[in-house]
Amino acid sequence: MNKFDDREKSFEKKFVIDEELKFKIEAKRNKLLGQWVSEIMGYDESQTKAYIEEVIKADFKQAGDDDVFHKVKEDLEGNNISDEELRKKMAELYAEAKNSIQQVK
Repeated sequence: MNKFDDREKSFEKKFVIDEELKFKIEAKRNKLLGQWVSEIMGYDESQTKAYIEEVIKADFKQAGDDDVFHKVKEDLEGNNISDEELRKKMAELYAEAKNSIQQVK
C-alpha cells in the first residue's frame, strides 16, 4: 500500500506543479496581450501598465480564456480585429509566454 500512496502523492505533486506552470504562462500571456492591445490603442507607459493589470484581473472572472477574450475584444471594438485574429494572437502569445517561462527553468 505504501507504493500506491507514494505514487498518489507523486501525481498530486505533479498536478500542483503543472497548475502553477499553467497559471504563470497564462499570466505572462495576458501581460503580453495587454502590451499588444496597448500598442494598438496608442497608450502611453502609465496607461499600458494600468491596462495590463486590467487584462490580468479579467482572467480571474471565470475559468478559461473567454473572460480575457471578451474584455480585449470589447476594448478593441472599432479596430477591425476579427475574433479569429484575436484568438490567433492569444495562442501565439501563449506559446511565446510558455517558451519564455520554460527557458527560465
